[in-house]
Amino acid sequence: MEKKPFVTKEQLEKIVEKYPTPFHLYDEKGIRQTARDLYKAFSWNEGFKEYFAVKATPTPAILKILKEEGCGTDCSSLTELMMSDRCGFADGDSIMFSSNETPAEEFVLAKKLGAIINLDDITHIDFLKDACGIPERICCRYNPGGYFSLGTDIMDNPGDAKYGMTKPQIFEAFKRLKREGVKEFGIHSFLASNTVSNEYYPALAAILFNLAVELKENLGVHIGFINLSGGVGIPYTPDKEPNDIFAIGEGVRKAYEEILVPAGMGDVKIFTELGRYMLAPHGHLVVKAIHEKHTYKEYIGVDACAANLMRPAMYGAYHHITVMGKENEPCDHTYDVVGSLCENNDKFAIDRKLPKIDMGDLLVLHDTGAHGFAMGYNYNGRLKSAEILLQEDGSTRMIRRAETPEDYFATIEGFDF
Repeated sequence: MEKKPFVTKEQLEKIVEKYPTPFHLYDEKGIRQTARDLYKAFSWNEGFKEYFAVKATPTPAILKILKEEGCGTDCSSLTELMMSDRCGFADGDSIMFSSNETPAEEFVLAKKLGAIINLDDITHIDFLKDACGIPERICCRYNPGGYFSLGTDIMDNPGDAKYGMTKPQIFEAFKRLKREGVKEFGIHSFLASNTVSNEYYPALAAILFNLAVELKENLGVHIGFINLSGGVGIPYTPDKEPNDIFAIGEGVRKAYEEILVPAGMGDVKIFTELGRYMLAPHGHLVVKAIHEKHTYKEYIGVDACAANLMRPAMYGAYHHITVMGKENEPCDHTYDVVGSLCENNDKFAIDRKLPKIDMGDLLVLHDTGAHGFAMGYNYNGRLKSAEILLQEDGSTRMIRRAETPEDYFATIEGFDF
């Protein structure tokens, strides 16, 4: 898949005149189209709903775009719940609350907002009951353990994950919750991260659909919804092709009709919690080359750092880089593209083949729309950058200002030094 920026060099130069680099830039048109395609792919399921993972891009302007496209929010903390409330999602059906090691105050707010609470562990039943009582609609997170494979490829290791209940635990949890007055149950599971395979969701769906049938037949509970969570990913590298969401939706439909419909469960709603798939391709981190260094390697220093995009430093993650205006020039230089943190892992690219980079060149780091700005931090006293929205009409607006030193010092104002 060829990686092309969603802005031209000329567009970007005009944007940079108004907003200094670095900044995260989002493409409204692309975001809306991805949401519409997802809903079209699952239109066969009358109750389908996407609960966007707020952790991926916790920006109100983005959340409101997704709300307009019919999405809800997937929250995992107090502040994510508060943000969803402020953005108008607290309507009783549009917030999914999935967390682990959850403080009582978060359960209290989730219930107050009418969120669907997704319990990560069987011990959370009593904890939730003591905190705020058991709601009539609830969800439980399932972890089948072992390794999760597609064919001969091991995709991930759920057995090593801290999330979810075992099969015996989820049966016991449903029994207890039924006694507590729960009338509608949901099942949730997350088995692999950032899969670039049209087979992941259908395979996960089959596992959860079969479990749902067992729970209904053995316990007499009403399964109202099944949440496939996230895991549908994107190709960060240009040598891979993107997932086909329509093929994925069709695969889930086939499993639904083969497993749930014959069991009299053709009314079960399908939910998803996609963050990366929904937003990552529609975000760029825009930076400027400000230094070059020629020692044992060739370095290009940019005006951003891991505080703006942590994934390469934390995971060694690949983000494609376009040198704006030099897309057709040969990639005949080998660079480490680095930031300013006092950590040697603060590198956006290592030994990357790129065109010759001159000081002042604008560089676009691709696929930063999810888990980009959101994972920012303040090490070395570095400050988070602004977020800019490229609107459908081609205009831009700031949707989050850059942090200032005053923001950094705000939490220690008034204390003795």
